[in-house]
Formats: sequence, C-alpha cells, structure tokens
Amino acid sequence: MARAAKKKSAPAIIVFSRSRDIPFNRIHLSADNVREVDVEAGLDELTQDIDRREDLVQGLNVRAILDADGNETGDFETPAGGRRYRSVARLVETGRFPADGLVPCIVKKADAKTSAVDDSLAENTFRRALHPLDQFKAFKRMVDGGMTKAEVASAYFTTERYVDQRMALAKVSPVLHEAYAQNSMTLAQLEAFTANPHHERQEQVWEALQQSHYREPWRIRNILTETSVPVSDRRAAFVGIDAYMAAGGPVLPRYLFDDEENGWLDDVPLLDRLVAEKLKTIADEISAEGWKWITVDINLPYGHDHGLRSLGFTFADLTEEERAARQALRACSTGWWALIPPDDGRAFHAIMGSISTASWA
Repeated sequence: MARAAKKKSAPAIIVFSRSRDIPFNRIHLSADNVREVDVEAGLDELTQDIDRREDLVQGLNVRAILDADGNETGDFETPAGGRRYRSVARLVETGRFPADGLVPCIVKKADAKTSAVDDSLAENTFRRALHPLDQFKAFKRMVDGGMTKAEVASAYFTTERYVDQRMALAKVSPVLHEAYAQNSMTLAQLEAFTANPHHERQEQVWEALQQSHYREPWRIRNILTETSVPVSDRRAAFVGIDAYMAAGGPVLPRYLFDDEENGWLDDVPLLDRLVAEKLKTIADEISAEGWKWITVDINLPYGHDHGLRSLGFTFADLTEEERAARQALRACSTGWWALIPPDDGRAFHAIMGSISTASWA
C-alpha cells in the first residue's frame, strides 16, 4: 500500500523591521558601528549632497536604547549609517537642519536575530558600486531630463569635461555597451569608439576586430577616422571651419579623451573642392598683376622647381642708422681677439672658458 506524500512545511514568513521618523536629538552614534578608519573621508561631499537634495536617500538603521531594567528609554543608537549620522550632525551645526528634526529610520526589532555589529558590517560589506556604464547612462539621463552639465558636475563633485566624456560614452552603440558590460571590451577601447558617432560604423569596426589580435585604442581611433581629416589639417586651416560647415560639411564631435584634438572633418572631397576654389580665386588675383603663368596645386610635386632659375637682384643701400648698427656688431665680434696674445692657444682657451662660465652664472 502506497504511503501518502509527506507535506513540506511552509517556510517561515519574514517580517521586516518597521520604519519610523525619529527626532535627530534622540539618536546617538553606536559604539557597535564597525567603521573606525577614515570616518571623516568623503563627509564633505555626503553632507553637501544631503543639503542639495534636502533629504536622505537611505534612512538610518537604529536600535532602541534600553535602561538597566530592559525598558526602552526613548533614545536610539545607529550602528549602521554612521556617515549619514555625522553628515546630518554637521547640518545641525550649521543651522540647516533642526536638532529635533525628524530623521527616517528603520527600527530593528527587539528580538532581531542579528547583532548591531552584524548589521553594521553587512551594510558596509554587501554594497556594490555602480558599473561605470550605469554612471555614463545616468549622467546622460539627468542632462536629457533638464539638468545642465554644470549642475551635474557640481552635484557629483567633478568637472564639466568629465560629464561630457561620460555622456559621449553613453552615446556609443548599445552593441558595444553590451560588450563592455560583459568585459569583452576595456574602457579605453570604448573611449576610442567615441571618435565616430555613427553606430553602424562603430559596430562594423568592432566586428572586424574580432578576427584580429590588434585592438589597441589608438588603432580603433585610426580606423574610425581613416576617411576624415583633423581640424588641425592645413587644408582646414586654409579654408576655415566656418566656410566648410557653411558648405554643408559634417564635423565629427571632438574626441574628448585627447587634449590636443579638436574634431574631424568628415567630407574630404568637399574640403578639397573648397581648397581648390579658394586657390583659384587667389590665383586669379595674382594673375591680374601681369604674371605670365600661374600653377595652382594643393601639394607641390617632387622636382617642381626643376628648370627654374633665381631672378637677379641688387643689394639696397644701407641707411646711416643701419651702417652704425653693423659697425657696432663688427666691433663686438672682433674686439675680444685683441685680448689674446699671438700664438697663445692656452690664453684662447682660458678666455673661452671664462665666457662659458659667465654665461651660466
């Protein structure tokens, strides 16, 4: 005869500790808080952040303080949340928060299974910092939501340049984001892909690199900009960026991870046409002066001066002032020879040594 299956007992239901707003002057820093080293590190930033948002992102974890008979005294200690506690204390000192102002807290149950030390250690052990990719996207979402880059930089104690860099990284293809999140790509490689904003091109280059062992960031940048020219190119300087853009020429965003780079021009044929047109205009102006022929080219070929000869010339007469200056220079250059006895090489070297020593003095 078959036995009836034994019923599994239901798991015990967890009941979380209750939330409660408690006056700050009834809360005290617990001796069981495990953070003892560098307790002041980063408190300025945390205090300013609480001041800016006028709230705590995370409440304090507290336990009731009992008297000798085991009765609650109405005061509480916070074993988990010491940095937040110290920051609020600073705001009380400056008058930004009242001493009896209400602070959101999680009040541990009297019969809690874990100790205060356990709570403090757990809070500081199991926290996990954001993946950098999450920060990139968060910065972009805040700016897209209405904050200025300056406001984001101020709120997170960094520079606008840093915010610009992170937003550029957030705009890279989602395919590359996934590769970075899976540790298939380094941050330096991801930065290199910001050199070209076109997702399709970024993905093509990344896919091609899968068959290669050479994935250095500089190589990625070179591939992404191989059909472009830097803003510092002499053709760009000759035509002018404004004229190029007025003609409809696209400009790739400035590569934000190199202080010496200011962007790329992405339509080289257009740039060359503008250069040729400007050169022709200048050539026409010079031709009107009466020259027999003029050759215009962006690059002078090797041997372009073959068969040419220099035009004759005559020296112009010097002015009285120029003659006086020439005579003074000659006197300076020849006068010191009179100090050297004839055929005395040692005296020559001694004088030259003195001159050398004096020049370094």
